[in-house]
Amino acid sequence: MAWMAIQLHYFPGNASFAPHLLLEELGAKFELLYVDRANAAHKQPAYLKLNPNGLIPVLLDGSMVLYETAAICLHLADTHPQAGLAPAPGTPERAQFYKWLMWMTNTLQAALIVYFYPQRWVNEGNEAGAAEVKAHAEAKIGTLLDQMDAHLASHGKDWFSGGRYGALDPYAFLMCRWTRGFGRPARSLPHLGPYLNRMLARPAVKRVFEKEKLAAPYV
Repeated sequence: MAWMAIQLHYFPGNASFAPHLLLEELGAKFELLYVDRANAAHKQPAYLKLNPNGLIPVLLDGSMVLYETAAICLHLADTHPQAGLAPAPGTPERAQFYKWLMWMTNTLQAALIVYFYPQRWVNEGNEAGAAEVKAHAEAKIGTLLDQMDAHLASHGKDWFSGGRYGALDPYAFLMCRWTRGFGRPARSLPHLGPYLNRMLARPAVKRVFEKEKLAAPYV
């Protein structure tokens, strides 16, 4: 395969799912580079040279190396302005876009990480403590899903920011997808459920599930 200017280091269903969705929506030429997370490839020297945090994803755009999922999504939106995936800089709409993007990565995603890795917040072997941390995280995430649901209800339109699909939608979809095993998943909420179905119907979303070989349930 010929080397392409844009390369995305990914693992199926990981945080890399959001920029993968954006790249597919853009119709951009890019190369997917699988990171063998099961064998800790993201903790090996070659990968740590790209991202010293040892986290997925990493985007290479020409000579530039970029990590942090939200930063990658923002970069893709800004370098493909013709796609209209983000409001114009300096506008009130752009400010709201920043708010929600930062909220998704700093508030919702941070809480989801606690849910999936509760053992990081307790002493080694404290299974009861880890279970308690996980339960508290799930409860907190429930309130955040309510916030997303209320936002969709507030404008009554198809996409997260309103009537036009944008760069927030892949991120919102990823966050909601991660709750699919919850007792009260995102798909069960009155506005998020139909929203997720609209996302699932998009050809780019279908292509990403196929390329990453992800099986149902999708959300």
